[in-house]
Amino acid sequence: MGSSSSFRAFGAILHRFSHGFSSKCPNSFGLRRNGLLSRNLSSSSTISQLSSLYLVENKYSRRYVQVRMIWTFSPVCMGRRSSKIAGRKGAQDAKKAKLYCRIGKEVVSAVKKWGPNPISNTALAAVLEKAKELDVPKEILDRNIKKASEKGQEAYIEKIYEVYGYGGVSMVVEVSTDKIKRSIAVVREVVKDYGGKMADPGSVMFKFRRVRVVNVKVTDVDKDQLLAIALDAGAEDVIEPPIYEDDTEEDRSERYYKIVSSSENYTAILSKLREEGIHFEPDNGSELLPLTAIEVDDEAMDLNKEIMSKLLELDDVDAVYTDQQ
Repeated sequence: MGSSSSFRAFGAILHRFSHGFSSKCPNSFGLRRNGLLSRNLSSSSTISQLSSLYLVENKYSRRYVQVRMIWTFSPVCMGRRSSKIAGRKGAQDAKKAKLYCRIGKEVVSAVKKWGPNPISNTALAAVLEKAKELDVPKEILDRNIKKASEKGQEAYIEKIYEVYGYGGVSMVVEVSTDKIKRSIAVVREVVKDYGGKMADPGSVMFKFRRVRVVNVKVTDVDKDQLLAIALDAGAEDVIEPPIYEDDTEEDRSERYYKIVSSSENYTAILSKLREEGIHFEPDNGSELLPLTAIEVDDEAMDLNKEIMSKLLELDDVDAVYTDQQ
């Protein structure tokens, strides 16, 4: 009986290792209640993989088993609050890097198709105007205009891959790539390695809607004032951020209101916010919002976060959206 119990206990540990640990220490980014991935990718968070030998004994045999452990948190965890603080600057830097990379790809594609002159190339002019709206540095634009003329450089193609995560959660992966075969291969590899499943085209996208979004930190504006300004400028909605029981005052200060808008009214909303002296963060051209958010348990949430985190590390991936609450 004792040997049988030992085997069952070891099996439970092995199952836990094979599916990754959950931790109170947060992963590299958080999810908003409406399911939109905020893409706060933290450079301070690491994933380490270790292999250890465990001795398994019963009355019939005695052998060592190698177990591969996947830690979904840094081996030296600083605690929930300090880890959040340490990750904030890295999260913002990663978000900007993704934005700059996406705009750069659009510049390359426009130049490859119609040339480097924005006067005759209306597509390039539109990208440059959007880059100005999003405060993309000029040197990044110049570098990518030059890159487009390099021998062997192909235009970027936008693709969307759909993924099933844990607990019935859906994900949409936006890709901009100059090598389609490479992009699908690396996305499939990550999804498979971290327990997700590729979905058929169209089986996930219908759960989302595409909108323009302006993010405003809750500490930078009064809620009623923001609502009045946004709706007056033509916004469709203002989404309040979620508040969790274990949040500190500092955690709440890092929350953002989301102003949801159509493309037609987006510029007017930005102009109105500037007039009122309200600091904001624009989107990267558009975002996907889930029509309905799905609530999952803590373990499924952590596993889905890990899938999305690894996808966002891929150079070809511009954004990942989820309907996870």
